[in-house]
Amino acid sequence: MSETLEREAMEYDVVIVGAGPSGLAAAIRLKQMAEAAGAEISVAVLEKGSEVGAHILSGAVIDPSGIAELLPDWKELGVPLETAVTQDKFLILGPAGELDVSWAPLPKWMLNHGNYIASLGNVCRWLAQHAEGLGVEIYPGMAASELVFNDEGSVKGVVAGVFGIGKDGQPGPDYQPGIELHAKYTLIGEGVRGSLAKQLQARFDLNKGREPQKYGIGIKELWKVPDSAFQPGLTQHTFGWPLDNQTGGGSFMYHFGDNYVAIGFVVHLNYKNPYLSPFDEFQRFKTHPAIRPYLEGGERISYGARAITEGGAQSLPKLYFPGGALLGCSAGMVNLPRIKGSHNAVKSGVLAAEAAFGAIQAGRSGDELVEYETAYRASSIARELHVARNAKPLLSKFGTIPGVILGAADATLAGMLGGFSFFGTLKHGKSDAESTGLAKDYQPIAYPKPDGVVSFDKLSSVFLSSTNHDEAQPAHLRLKDASIPISVNLPNYAEPAQRYCPAGVYEVLTEDDGSNPRFQINFQNCVHCKTCDIKDPSQNITWTTPQGGDGPNYPNM
Repeated sequence: MSETLEREAMEYDVVIVGAGPSGLAAAIRLKQMAEAAGAEISVAVLEKGSEVGAHILSGAVIDPSGIAELLPDWKELGVPLETAVTQDKFLILGPAGELDVSWAPLPKWMLNHGNYIASLGNVCRWLAQHAEGLGVEIYPGMAASELVFNDEGSVKGVVAGVFGIGKDGQPGPDYQPGIELHAKYTLIGEGVRGSLAKQLQARFDLNKGREPQKYGIGIKELWKVPDSAFQPGLTQHTFGWPLDNQTGGGSFMYHFGDNYVAIGFVVHLNYKNPYLSPFDEFQRFKTHPAIRPYLEGGERISYGARAITEGGAQSLPKLYFPGGALLGCSAGMVNLPRIKGSHNAVKSGVLAAEAAFGAIQAGRSGDELVEYETAYRASSIARELHVARNAKPLLSKFGTIPGVILGAADATLAGMLGGFSFFGTLKHGKSDAESTGLAKDYQPIAYPKPDGVVSFDKLSSVFLSSTNHDEAQPAHLRLKDASIPISVNLPNYAEPAQRYCPAGVYEVLTEDDGSNPRFQINFQNCVHCKTCDIKDPSQNITWTTPQGGDGPNYPNM
């Protein structure tokens, strides 16, 4: 459509897609460098959420090193890193009991001393205000839906602000074609499995020679609990029940702020059983006697879900492309064994900003920011990911408990030996979609009914995400072939979209006698976790940006 439309265009030095920690850090660093050099630089940040932070979801225990590098006086400035970690607990759960392994000699970098429990959404809201104070232009509710290219093929910018497309895909009476934002460099900080990053990786072959990216789905609830259950500064992680040893994942629980408990569950998306439901595993987990007492008597106030990159160093794509670069989780900079990525996201934004600023000052534009990848390879991000590179492959190969032990030992030795591992660098092999097993090889899982006290159903959960999509627009969840869900996925995999989606977006409907199955997409429920784009065994679902600021509206998540 963009090739045939005449759109208004706005010119900037740098356009940043995504007001997450990486994008906002890049914007702030660009303005800091311009001020120090006595130069001018124009920076625009596009955010698809209705406000900055609306689509941000993370655990979150935050390593402040990234923010401290960006803003050395962050404490005096009032960055809302609310509660210092005071206690680390690690449990292995069985069906009715637990084994506390907090005493185990874990690597120091896996412990949370010196870290803070906070809402990453609120941290991003603060960073956005700080960026605007430096002169950054931030546009919430402006989804970047298309890339714009120069004649020679480099990225020229993006299209944002397209509104009024009807369900039939045609412009309606309120149609607005959007505007093109052109830049010398375009930085992509969309987060995990972003639609533009996915296109760029394919167009410029950025994954050549890399392992497939691996993912998990993280499902989170925020609770307000009574004083009797609240332990400020407590972080607790578990693995084991309700997952079996061959299904990777675990839980987190963080106590912070004004009697808030952030509790969540991660399931690695290379699970095989197509009948598994990450949402229902989470609800079942909360009924465990080691977990339930923290929640009973409290109030569940928010819910959401998000994919997490887990591939590590060997899955990172090439970080630059003609005209821009990938930042943070758009590239996959999460450290899986640390369960952290926001500090690396901030640092990547700083590195990309420094490369872009230097190039612009040298009179360059639209070329490859090789300096960014060079700086990355010399950075703490690369060192951290290199040390932990075998954690995910070892989990996949040996299962949870042996994998955790081997991964921790390997990372500890690698940290002591300058990155050397006796395993070398292990490969991931299959994508998560390819890991899905056939339904005939598994039995359906009978999940307990929610009790309405600590466990709940999907629709009441989605309500707490405050998600909203205009029903008059086309579904932003696109099927490459509309026949595949019923003709291929249903007979072969029992159509797992019904279960891996944590928001009830996908349903298989039938007549009363079970005949005439049909696939329904309730896109209005979507919380933008991107799991369908990742896990669909036929790779038939493409997640795209909806119009406007549609999607979840997360408070304090």
